[in-house]
Amino acid sequence: MTGAVAAVVAALDDAADVPLWSLSDDEVEGLLRSVQRARVDALALRLISEAARRRTGVRSGATSTRAWLRSELQVSPGEAKRDVELAAALAGPLELTRVALAAGDISRAHAQVVAKVMGFLPDHLGSEVCARAERQLLDWCRRFDSYGVAGLGRRLWEVVDPEGADAQEAKALERQERDANRVRHLAIGPDGFGRFRLQGQLDPESAAIVKTALDPLAKPLPSTADGADPRTPGQRNADALVELCRRQLAMGALPKQGGEKPQVVVTIDLAKLREGVGGGLLDTGDALSPETVRRLACEAKVIPALLGSDGQPLDLGRAARTFTPTQRRALALRDGPGCIFPGCDRPLAWCDAHHICHWIDGGPTDLDNGVLLCCYHHTLIHRGDWIVRMAADSRPEFIPPPWIDRDQKPLRNYLYRPE
Repeated sequence: MTGAVAAVVAALDDAADVPLWSLSDDEVEGLLRSVQRARVDALALRLISEAARRRTGVRSGATSTRAWLRSELQVSPGEAKRDVELAAALAGPLELTRVALAAGDISRAHAQVVAKVMGFLPDHLGSEVCARAERQLLDWCRRFDSYGVAGLGRRLWEVVDPEGADAQEAKALERQERDANRVRHLAIGPDGFGRFRLQGQLDPESAAIVKTALDPLAKPLPSTADGADPRTPGQRNADALVELCRRQLAMGALPKQGGEKPQVVVTIDLAKLREGVGGGLLDTGDALSPETVRRLACEAKVIPALLGSDGQPLDLGRAARTFTPTQRRALALRDGPGCIFPGCDRPLAWCDAHHICHWIDGGPTDLDNGVLLCCYHHTLIHRGDWIVRMAADSRPEFIPPPWIDRDQKPLRNYLYRPE
């Protein structure tokens, strides 16, 4: 297989720089269809399934195959999750779908829809009924795009069991609600261009609650001499969510976190703040423009973290065993807003402050002896296979065990600060 894949890669390399202007319309269309059906997706999913079976990622120090895949291929968390789940489904009961994908008859998006719809079917159905349902979905895949198949999937019972369709639809709705509640999540992550992407899923009831809370704040502003509210519906919803959270923070009724009330912290040099030059850093590691920092400081909605000032005891020495909230913030500002283990992106709230030289061995509780690690990697370090140390530039680096890297080349987490 290795030789075959190498031949495919070489052929693609040869085709990459071939000029396309000389091709006819029919040739462009034919080649596009051929490339679409090149079956690379099917092979990639088989390899992901095999890596999961062998626990390759976990043996390399990752928390899961999904985390390992993201680190190895530099894909988004959502994409890694979808690929791992689809690979598991195709390696299991969806044999017909796996064959269709491998033959180039359907796309990866089609396969994902089939796996999702089949996942909603009750467990007690026999193999014959499930096979008939899968064949119907694949027939739709050959005639409609993935969105169309997803819509038709809600009518699957009318094809599989017309007489019991109503009763089965009620059971399917109940199961969908349970599953929607189980997989509910909300994530906020950067896109790398100064913007943040809000992603998540809610069950119908929760979505209705959120929508009801946002709607009053998302109404268009009254028309003025400048005209109607220029914001799109999506922009109004985004502003409404931020305003709802801002009001809740202002009330001061939220539970404490790390012994403190939730608060936005911006770090900036005091002289720069006074002069109105230079940007500031949030405790998430994200930068703010001077104008935004000055506005926040003027409105007194942030706490200034002036590193090195007499009011910030960042280095407490051996007198204290646990790192203070202030020291945790300083570690996050130095290394990044989360677990600093290579490839990990778990946020600050999930992390412990780890003593590089253990407390029991005389290690002090100060910044030069501390790093932030999530619970999983904190435990991994304490097992003794991996070694963490401070490099010459005062940044933490990790030495893998020899059974992972014979040369034990030092590694760093470049998710926060690429080099």
